[in-house]
Amino acid sequence: MIVLGNKEYYKGIGQIQFEGKDSDNPLAFKYYNPDQIVAGKTMREHFRFSIAYWHTFCGQGSDPFGPGTQNFAWDQSNDPIQAAKDKADAAFEFISKMGFDYFCFHDYDLIQEGPTFAESERRLAAITEYLKEKKATSGIKLLWGTANCFSNPRYMNGAATNPDFNILARAGGQVKLALDATIALEGENYVFWGGREGYMTLLNTDMGRELDHMGQFLIQARDYARAQGFKGTFFIEPKPMEPMKHQYDFDCATAIGFLREYGLEKDFKMNIEVNHATLAQHTFQHEIEVAAKAGMLGSLDANRGDYQNGWDTDQFPNNIQEVTEAMLVFLKAGGLQGGGVNFDAKIRRNSTDMEDVFLAHIGGADTFARALLTADKIITSSPYDKLRTQRYSSFDSGNGKAFEAGKLDLQALYKIAQENGELSLQSGKQELFENIINQYI
Repeated sequence: MIVLGNKEYYKGIGQIQFEGKDSDNPLAFKYYNPDQIVAGKTMREHFRFSIAYWHTFCGQGSDPFGPGTQNFAWDQSNDPIQAAKDKADAAFEFISKMGFDYFCFHDYDLIQEGPTFAESERRLAAITEYLKEKKATSGIKLLWGTANCFSNPRYMNGAATNPDFNILARAGGQVKLALDATIALEGENYVFWGGREGYMTLLNTDMGRELDHMGQFLIQARDYARAQGFKGTFFIEPKPMEPMKHQYDFDCATAIGFLREYGLEKDFKMNIEVNHATLAQHTFQHEIEVAAKAGMLGSLDANRGDYQNGWDTDQFPNNIQEVTEAMLVFLKAGGLQGGGVNFDAKIRRNSTDMEDVFLAHIGGADTFARALLTADKIITSSPYDKLRTQRYSSFDSGNGKAFEAGKLDLQALYKIAQENGELSLQSGKQELFENIINQYI
């Protein structure tokens, strides 16, 4: 069902439908069929696709060398509340035309921050009430909310890790309001991304104290939300650097270690962004594997970087091989825990037609759907699983099994090494695994 406000913002574009890979219609899904069952779930259930409010409805294509190129029709009112309502109308029209079920937001994506804290609170409460109406009409849900504690100049030295307590307290107040809005909108999760939780130089940084402050801040946020009846999961979104030289949530392994140190591991999981993984010199699938191993594979932010640029370009996913490898890990892990696949991606600065944002999201959804289909076929029809099992078969019986069970000490390993003598090499068959991926794409 398409949901319109007082006017139609995306004129001439109707409901995006699945038409199959032979369709020549650019405004149709070729692989994403929401009702198709893959590995026991529909694609809709696997992905729970979500639209990022900040890129799709706030990002106007500006960059350090020039202003925005996209002049949105919903950004015309000088009244911040009316402008926010117009943006919400455009958002729910777009999401309903895409046929997706979720959206995500930062607090000041929804409405312009006020000149005072009290005015910001009033504005956020007003747009929250309006969004309740939009949700009730459309059935579109909130995957997660978060607070933008990094854009305002007050957060130039961080929020929860700021050396000025009064700035930390302001961030706490802002997070409280963002949590209130998320709860009021029945958000299923809440995200913390430490955009400026890190340092520019260690010369003026007490890292230990800042990490303790961040741990305490998250504890207080969790406790407040739980006291208000929030049942969802909290997510940490790792990123190694940018805007800070070093950010404390560098990657999944670092963030998981942090959560365990401060006793937060039962309430928090990972929200993994593809471009953040590659900035950390990891692959997307590596970060999924690390989170899954820890039981913290919460949610995904779908995008990609540019191999020739060393920053976070937030382009839409289109690399079928990379996403297929990620979907292999995704399926083996049993999917996401609480979250979904949020398109944290933006159209390019020179993409100025209103249909371009539809084309981008269609391509992203099709990339994930095609990768899921390929990964499922690899698991069920190829020797992929058998080859992996064979590689570790020496641990399935005898001394290998005893070692995994903790029944062999170092002296026992020494004795086995003496008895075995020199060993033959065993191929990892990497090229065969790579060929299997190419065969099934």
